[in-house]
Amino acid sequence: MFLKPASSLIPDQGEIILPSSDLTKQVELEGEVALVIGKRGKNIREEEALDYVFGCTVFNDVTARDLTKTDPQFTRGKGFDTFGPLGPWIVKGIDPTDLRIVTTLNGKVVQEGSTNQMSLSIPFLISWISQIMTLEPGDVLATGSPSGSCPLKPGDVVSVEVENIGKLCNYVK
Repeated sequence: MFLKPASSLIPDQGEIILPSSDLTKQVELEGEVALVIGKRGKNIREEEALDYVFGCTVFNDVTARDLTKTDPQFTRGKGFDTFGPLGPWIVKGIDPTDLRIVTTLNGKVVQEGSTNQMSLSIPFLISWISQIMTLEPGDVLATGSPSGSCPLKPGDVVSVEVENIGKLCNYVK
């Protein structure tokens, strides 16, 4: 579990700005479903977890992989400005437990999977996180990525498409 600062968030069509190579040498994409929390919750039971979801959106958990492999925790590797593309909108009323995720890099599929293949279920994640911290309306929980994360370079175009939600597209600079 990790937190991303607000400065990491960028919208659909926004630019992912790669840090200088003296800070990181391996920045990768991770296409995911994100849950937007709709009501305050603490110690949420798994069977009630989805009742706390306002809606779902698309997320790209951009990560400095070299830093997450060496740092004792993930904040630096995942917290750079622009490392949290999110959107383009929030969809209400869908079940996030079985959604297809397809991530493309320059038009080539690099990740493909479903939220039903995750090692930890979405209701479990909501419940587990709520044991640690109170979830507040507007909190965004990224749920994890299918395998296939790959490096980004300037000029790349990354698209993450989630079934029944939409497509998030960003440009790498």
